[in-house]
Amino acid sequence: MNKNELVSAVAEKAGISKGDATVAVESVFDTISAELKSGGDVRLIGFGNFTVSHREASKGRNPSTGAEVDIPARNVPKFSAGKGLKDAVNS
Repeated sequence: MNKNELVSAVAEKAGISKGDATVAVESVFDTISAELKSGGDVRLIGFGNFTVSHREASKGRNPSTGAEVDIPARNVPKFSAGKGLKDAVNS
């Protein structure tokens, strides 16, 4: 399912226009992104948790040349599925 299909499904399920659903879906994505960017996390009980993890700088290798490459430190978003989502997928 891509973003357009998600918007259509939300519009149909909520009984709202596709334009309103687009605004709602975009707002959810923007809010989650802003919270993670500010260093916070988002916990959705029964669905899952969005968090930010820090990766330290490291050394890697270019697979085609074997040359050593510096990989800079960075923050990466992570998602952990909650019990409700896990149960829904496995039922």
